[in-house]
Order: sequence, then structure tokens, then C-alpha cells
Amino acid sequence: MKKDIWNYTSFALIAIIFALTSCKSKNLNYITYYNKINEIDSIFRFQKDTILTIKQYKKIFRQYPPKNQERREEYENYIKLADQHHKNFGGKKSLYKLIPLVAPNWKYKKQDTSFIQLYQKYGIDRQEMELKVEEWKKRLNQKLVDSFTVAFKRDQDSRIDSNYADINKNDKKNAELLRWMFENYGFPDLQKIGLWNGDFFMPSGPMLLHMADYEEYYSYLKIKVLEYVKSGECPPRDYAAMIDRNNLHHKVPYTYGVYQGYENIKDSATVNRNRKSIGLPSLKHAQLITKDFFKKIKKKN
Repeated sequence: MKKDIWNYTSFALIAIIFALTSCKSKNLNYITYYNKINEIDSIFRFQKDTILTIKQYKKIFRQYPPKNQERREEYENYIKLADQHHKNFGGKKSLYKLIPLVAPNWKYKKQDTSFIQLYQKYGIDRQEMELKVEEWKKRLNQKLVDSFTVAFKRDQDSRIDSNYADINKNDKKNAELLRWMFENYGFPDLQKIGLWNGDFFMPSGPMLLHMADYEEYYSYLKIKVLEYVKSGECPPRDYAAMIDRNNLHHKVPYTYGVYQGYENIKDSATVNRNRKSIGLPSLKHAQLITKDFFKKIKKKN
């Protein structure tokens, strides 16, 4: 009898811990994460303090499931820096965790020989990496992939033809589709739909950007998409670009300063505060990230 009570109590405790952990994960605010990543990235780019960078990355990745943002690649950089300086980054477990984060752009990432060699160093060969990517692909929501492919093609085709009647009609169809996605599946992020459907490139940013042109949808999206920035599903930059584009329609200065250059920025201090409020780096920091990114591209070529 006592044994049964003990087993029941143990099971109940495990269930409670699991529920609390799950709840905590759902309630994480990724704006806090993004700002912390920006701080760490500043330590690396401006202060050149690699050891402190590794320590701070390790700390934040214990608190949040990692992202691997474009041009920041924070989780990948953490692993690479830790490996270079003989620091413990979690070995195979962390390398496996990185694969779904790079999988959306695997068709190019797999050409990165230094990346492949890093995995081989820890006993993970290319074949196993490919297998993990295939497993990731199977977890994508195929219904969402197909729906978004149709929507993105519709978005792009009407703009190629410059048929404004079609643009208007198709954008409104896509706005309704986005609403349906949000209500039924959440934001169509990289872990739900990927980035490529075969050879068809379909980032979510451009379609979201075009929603800024329609006030009847923009007012809803301005609030709803911010929720997805907080949940870590929508990149802050995509949200910011939509807001900035709408600013142009109303002939007011940019809120975040990410859309079409810096000409429409009137007060950089205010813009930097706004940027931080959604997890974007400061204007100066963003410029350095861009500069380093193109320097890296040039070096590869």
C-alpha cells in the first residue's frame, strides 16, 4: 500500500514538474532573449572579449531554447567559439540541437566545409547530419507549407507583372490566409514551414511587409504579430519592417529604422529605444553586424 502511495506521489510530482516546465517554456519572452543576445554580440564585436562572450552565451542558452538568427548565428557562434577555446559547450547534444536551426537553409549550409568538419570532429558524419535534416523536414506542417507556398507565389507573381488590381486582390487573400494560419497554427515560422519548398524560396518577411499597405489588416497584424515576436516565432526585424512601411504611408518618421535605409529617421535615440523594445540591436550595432556579414561573404568568395 505504501509502495503504491509512493509511486502515485512520485508520478504526480513528475507530472507537476513537467507541466511547470512546459508552462515556463510557453511563457518565455523572447524580446528579453534577443536583447541579451545583442548585449553578448556587442561584447564580442566591440569589446572583443571572447571568453566573456562564451560564458554569457552559455548562461542565456540555459534559460532559453536557442535561436540562430540571420547574421547573428548566436548558437552556432557559441559552439564554434567554445570549441576553439576548448570550453565545454555540451558536445554532441548541443550539435544535434543546432541542426534544426540551420536546417531551413541546409541546401547552402551543407556546403560549409568548416561546419561539416566541426561535426565530424565530434563523431557526427555528414550522413548522420543529412538524416537529422530529413527528420526535421518530416516534422514540418505540410499543410502550412503548401498553403504558404501558394500565398507567397501569389504575392510575388502579381508584383512581377505590376498588375495593381491583382496585387490588391492577392494581398487581401493572403491577409485572410495569415489570419487563418494565426488562429489555427500560430505564426508560420521556420520550424513550421522551413524556408524552401523544393527550389522555391519562401521567406515570411516579404508577405508580412506587404500587409502594411492595408489598414483593415494592419491594425490586427500590428498587435498579433508582436505576440509572435515575444514568443520567438516572428523575427523582430520582419515585424519592424512592416511597421516602418506603414509609417511611410502616414508620412511619419520610422519607428524602428529597418525599412529602406535611414533617411526617414528623425530621432536616433528614440528609434534605438523602440528597437530595444522589440529586441533589435541599436542602429550602430546593426550597421556593424551588416558590415561584418558582407566582409564574411567577401572573404568566402
